[in-house]
Amino acid sequence: MPREDILRVVGLTKYFPVKKQSFFGGKLTLKAVDNVSITLKQGETLGIVGESGCGKSTLAKTIARLITTTNGKIYYKNNDITHASFKQLQPIRPSIQYVFQDPYESLNPRHTIQNILEEPFLIHTKLKFIERKEKVEDLLHKVGLPTDCLSKYPHEFSGGQRQRIGIARAIALEPDVLICDEPVSALDVSVQSQIINLLMDLQDELGLGIIFIAHDLAVVKHISDRIAVMYLGRIVETSTTEELFKQPQHPYTQLLMNAIPNPDPTKRRTKKTIKGELPSPINPPLGCNFQSRCKFETKQCETSDPNLSNRMSTSTHQSACHHTDLSTKEWESPWEF
Repeated sequence: MPREDILRVVGLTKYFPVKKQSFFGGKLTLKAVDNVSITLKQGETLGIVGESGCGKSTLAKTIARLITTTNGKIYYKNNDITHASFKQLQPIRPSIQYVFQDPYESLNPRHTIQNILEEPFLIHTKLKFIERKEKVEDLLHKVGLPTDCLSKYPHEFSGGQRQRIGIARAIALEPDVLICDEPVSALDVSVQSQIINLLMDLQDELGLGIIFIAHDLAVVKHISDRIAVMYLGRIVETSTTEELFKQPQHPYTQLLMNAIPNPDPTKRRTKKTIKGELPSPINPPLGCNFQSRCKFETKQCETSDPNLSNRMSTSTHQSACHHTDLSTKEWESPWEF
């Protein structure tokens, strides 16, 4: 039986006003997220990947209703929560939780771990002290921390341990959706794998739907069922993880894939990097956003903005490129995935 979409985002747009450069200058806007549509099913992991400044975190915070939208719709279980008030969002908040990038900044340094993990139950439940303490101890067990740390403060823990505490707080009220905003980018490589494996174990145990944001395709590949590639505020390619790594269609995705380090020193490959700088989201180029950095650029790219659609035979694989046939024909995987 196919799983239903637990979260659906349609044409989401988020613009930020920019201060005028001069008194007579026109009104400027920064197009952080521009007409993005994604879906998430129960128990599924959607990876969102792209270089810094492409709008990943803004998209995540907008979906979680931490910031308001400029345009578009956000549906949770077919209920429109785009413009829901604070009171209307209160019963929904426990179901959509957020794991922040910096585990130290997201934890109150003046509170003990007991107070930090107890707070969700104080706000959203009427549990008694003994019941709350049992819940907190159970949370620590789930994330692999000893119960004797309850009286300690965040600064007494390592980065990986603090992120485990942040995850424990996020799953306290048994959410349906967990939005992870680059949860491993501030951690050592050895600790990254532990946190990713922890998230996968919690997903199996709790049936979580996870939106996992990162700038490293290798990390996203390990945890994701589907991947959406973002560039300059837009989704330029989306597919199942297997299809994406087998045959990436967008030139930007191919360049990101070429940037993945190869652990085998005996295999050498031609170094292909992304040329040029990321265009300004205040004044994005006409036509295709990637045209100034793409070797397949033509006059069509300068005048026509490609839509995200099925360019090849597979219905689950979509890309926003006028020259998918050229990019896929030239693509050669640098190694076996």
